Amino acid sequence: MYRNTFLSFHRMDLPFHRIGLPFHRIESILKKFMSDHSVSTYKFDPSAANIVAYQGEPGAYSHLACKHSFPDWTAVHCATFSDALTMVENGDAYYAMIPVENSTAGRVEEIYRELKRTELYVVKEHFEPVNHCLLIRESSTTAHIKRVGSHPQALAQCDSNIKALGAVNVAMYDTAGAAKHLSENDDDTLAVISSELAAELYGLQIAKSHFNDVAGNTTRFLVFSRQQKQPEFELDKTYITSFMFRVRNIPAALYKAMGGFATRGINMLKLESYMVNGHFTATQFYVDVEAHFQESKMQAALEELMFFSEEIRILGTYEADSYRKDKA
Repeated sequence: MYRNTFLSFHRMDLPFHRIGLPFHRIESILKKFMSDHSVSTYKFDPSAANIVAYQGEPGAYSHLACKHSFPDWTAVHCATFSDALTMVENGDAYYAMIPVENSTAGRVEEIYRELKRTELYVVKEHFEPVNHCLLIRESSTTAHIKRVGSHPQALAQCDSNIKALGAVNVAMYDTAGAAKHLSENDDDTLAVISSELAAELYGLQIAKSHFNDVAGNTTRFLVFSRQQKQPEFELDKTYITSFMFRVRNIPAALYKAMGGFATRGINMLKLESYMVNGHFTATQFYVDVEAHFQESKMQAALEELMFFSEEIRILGTYEADSYRKDKA
């Protein structure tokens, strides 16, 4: 069973930021906002019910994530992250599978700009192992390789192995796009770094599997939906709540804003900052905490956060992926 919940407010909307209302009054305001911001109706094409959108060409790691997380669904590729999210916003897809961070390359910067724009909810996380493969044409061998093409991040993650080949890097816009490019060009001196799925889709041979310099390369994805689907709290399960906030311009604001989570024993999994509209003086924060929105300790921590924030937006509560437990 699921509930629809959403919290988003600006300081000017809530006078308690200035007058300092007691917690029981803030709690009533919090509940009111949960009610006021429940998901509204929107146009949805029933034919999109089993469609998940992703960025990249077929064979991209985002495509693999869709296949592994939603094996019976139709995965639709898009040119940009914005296009994938817009498909969901317009009701042309039910979910969007979006990468947010990689264990080797770090966070995907572009996503944080999209989070500010979109009103979609986070309903699921997925961890996808990245097995970079060195792909060549059927007529080629590793002895022919003079250049290796792929997305800049993939090239960086395989830098030592590329140097061992004595090859030159060629930056391309997408890992799967690189495989597609190679399949369309008769060039035995070019190899590309992409996925095993891309090799299958574009008729290329895998010259080397696990071409990564470092083992264990993994990408974390978030699944976005137009409808919030907050699972009911169960004691034996682990949940993550994701939210964004902007602190007030006062001394030690971030320290004070986060204090409520520390004192209540809420584990913070991720805290990242990024600029708002290109201004160095305005900072937005993205946070993942190990707690369910319905837990009393989480409600109390959010109440305290509200005192020191200009704006808060709850992105969603969802069950932690089993990958976290396996790697603990």
